[in-house]
Amino acid sequence: MLKNARIVITKSRRRLDVFDGQTLVRSFIVVVGSTPCGDKEAEGDGRTPEGEFYICTKNPESKFHLSLGISYPNIAAAERGLITALITSEEYDQIVSAINEKRAPLQKTALGGEIYIHGGGLEGDWTEGCIALENSAIEELFAAVTVGTAILITP
Repeated sequence: MLKNARIVITKSRRRLDVFDGQTLVRSFIVVVGSTPCGDKEAEGDGRTPEGEFYICTKNPESKFHLSLGISYPNIAAAERGLITALITSEEYDQIVSAINEKRAPLQKTALGGEIYIHGGGLEGDWTEGCIALENSAIEELFAAVTVGTAILITP
């Protein structure tokens, strides 16, 4: 387990870097959503979200081997969703409250949800917005990080 872990995912490079503080400790090859360019806007768009998140859950019984839940939608996505009427003000308030309390945000909205870092392999950009790794890689990552670990996803 890393003491000061953080994860940086660069979608265009298909790379996930794991840091302990400022020190890069491991890099993994990943695949992203089936529509790899652009920020996630709505459920079903196949895009992987971009921005600042944290691990909000660890699932040892994922259908994709193991998985780490990403705190999507974040406040920025919720604000966009509220402005474009994809979500209600009640949904917005629930998302903001969860993020401010470092809990898992509301997952079942028109913004999409249930975005994970998980196993399942590297056969092209095949996910519905998640980040996938080889099963051996998610095992290593799963063991190294905790709920609350910061995640930055960049284009």
